[in-house]
Amino acid sequence: MSSGIRCRFAPSPTGYLHVGNAHSALCNWLFARGNSGTFLLRVEDTDAERNRPELTDNILDMLRWLGLDWDGEPLHQSARIEEYQRAAARLAAAGAAYWCDCTADQVQARNKERGGKPGYDGFCRDRGLEPGPGRALRFRVPHEGTTGWHDVIRGPVAFDNKDIEDFVVLRSNGIPTFFLANVIDDDFMAITHVIRGEDHVNGTPKYLLLRAALGMGEPPALAHLPLLVNEQRKKLSKRRDPVSVAEFKDRGFLAEAMCNYLALLGWGPPDGVEVRPIEEIVELFRLEDVNPSPAFFDLKKLTYVNGEWIRRLDRADFVERASAFVHGEAERAALGALGPLAQERVKVLDELPAYFDWVGGVVDDPRSWDKAMKLPVARATLDGIIEAYDTAPWNPDELHASFMALAERLETSPSKLQGPIRVAVTGRLVGLPLFELLAYLGRDETLARLRAGRARLG
Repeated sequence: MSSGIRCRFAPSPTGYLHVGNAHSALCNWLFARGNSGTFLLRVEDTDAERNRPELTDNILDMLRWLGLDWDGEPLHQSARIEEYQRAAARLAAAGAAYWCDCTADQVQARNKERGGKPGYDGFCRDRGLEPGPGRALRFRVPHEGTTGWHDVIRGPVAFDNKDIEDFVVLRSNGIPTFFLANVIDDDFMAITHVIRGEDHVNGTPKYLLLRAALGMGEPPALAHLPLLVNEQRKKLSKRRDPVSVAEFKDRGFLAEAMCNYLALLGWGPPDGVEVRPIEEIVELFRLEDVNPSPAFFDLKKLTYVNGEWIRRLDRADFVERASAFVHGEAERAALGALGPLAQERVKVLDELPAYFDWVGGVVDDPRSWDKAMKLPVARATLDGIIEAYDTAPWNPDELHASFMALAERLETSPSKLQGPIRVAVTGRLVGLPLFELLAYLGRDETLARLRAGRARLG
């Protein structure tokens, strides 16, 4: 049975879903699902000039990929413009808002002239303007007192009303601002908990003042999640940081790993076990346990978590997911046969091509060639292994035994002999276990590549 808890994720389709928004969505989803509540989706698409249908599609697709299912149909704000306009009219009629014809340039010029602080100066507050072309509706913020709340994550938060400017609720073109639409829809959707990013803290007093002016009663519980920052402890930026969820998906990060890692940003399981299924995280997640301090989005740790999840996949599941990253029928056949060996090594699925690109022929990698073939033992290694593999039984154990016998005969460390053989056969210094690789490639093809490498060495 439902607990009565109702959470929402309300993205604006002016860009692709990024990890900050995905983190907010996940925390709402975890809280709702962990408390037998409802998780709703609202698309804040009133900005017709910046919204694009494909961006909405991307957001919904990425939420589905992450497994963050929502209840009911998404609410689109673009279909509710008249409702916001009626609310704005009520504010104006009650004297809680007033019409303003100031342009941004005029406001800036007045502030500069008197040396005042940035922001709107209340110039039209008592002019008694009527609605008309070029006029926006501003909320009349009280000059006295404070507006505050008890944040589930941050504790007591309060702002002096005198520091809050009279903000626009209805633009001059009749389109509502985020503040007004947000308040109206949270009330309409009966939201009980507003869980969102730290960047909304400064706007929350406006949210509360609007609710009070509209007679909406007790507000939802408010919780502001930690800011996500990069290595320099700066806010994640689309321009300088990898933040697109779709790009992580395309690189071969698993949805399980993304959700697992995002849940760890600002929160940790009480038993200290970080890599775990989302079902367990749902049971353990507590909103009041989230740390309000900025959370470092650590790509190295995400990559580690992803590698751990790759190794948890059963073989068939791994091969199925990995096949999208390996090109060519021959390479996919090798993936089917040698997949478990790659599964133990890769941390991200887009690393896979380098583990299988040798199937169709020796890869041209001059740096690997120079490093392996400049060894004094390179010629003797290739001569000896060609002779040994001409008659050796063709399975990994026998191929390894012949190799070790050659190392003993040449009185050389086996680690020094692997390089020339691997580079002659694959073109690379690193890759799948050598003897399993050779066994899969077959005697004729292996010897042909070894001889070609020896001829090139001179």
